Amino acid sequence: MSADPRIDRYIEQAAAFAQPILTQLRAIIRSACPDVEETIKWGRPSFSYRGKILCSISAFKQHAALSFWQGERVTKGAEIRGNQSAMGQFGRICSLDDLPDAASLNGIVVAAMDLIDSGEKAQRPIKHPRPPAEPPADLLAAMAASPAARATYDAFPPSQQREYIDWVSEAKRPETRRRRVEQAVSMLAEGKRRNWKYENC
Repeated sequence: MSADPRIDRYIEQAAAFAQPILTQLRAIIRSACPDVEETIKWGRPSFSYRGKILCSISAFKQHAALSFWQGERVTKGAEIRGNQSAMGQFGRICSLDDLPDAASLNGIVVAAMDLIDSGEKAQRPIKHPRPPAEPPADLLAAMAASPAARATYDAFPPSQQREYIDWVSEAKRPETRRRRVEQAVSMLAEGKRRNWKYENC
């Protein structure tokens, strides 16, 4: 089991508060998994076992994070909940006191290893389609005055309809919103998608 010097540098360059957190997490992971493979993935320290990712650690400006690839399948309720949401299952880790005890973390690493040894594939989350977006009243009224615009809008799939709805709804100022409604109706009347200018680039 060799240490990846890139992880050494990552920890050295992290904020002072994060260095002992990352150092301890790394030590626990290496102790629990003697065959661990260290590397850098997606710009942060990552730990693998038999070619499969176990977990990763990260440092940010004001907190650190620990992420297990199999998520709650291995953390089994040990993760932090509530208003400390952050990347990973343990919320915003700002000090060593925010970590579960070493024995608990050791058990989670072993559980992740066992899952890899079992050959069981990670379950992918079920993607639920987004409900159709409802066009705002001002856009509806403007399209009512332009049958061609309304016909184009109705013929678009929900994703293309949402592009117009989001564009209008995101306007901060009333005059900006009015201008976007006018532009939307004009483009729709010409049969154009919201981002038609970039489609042939």
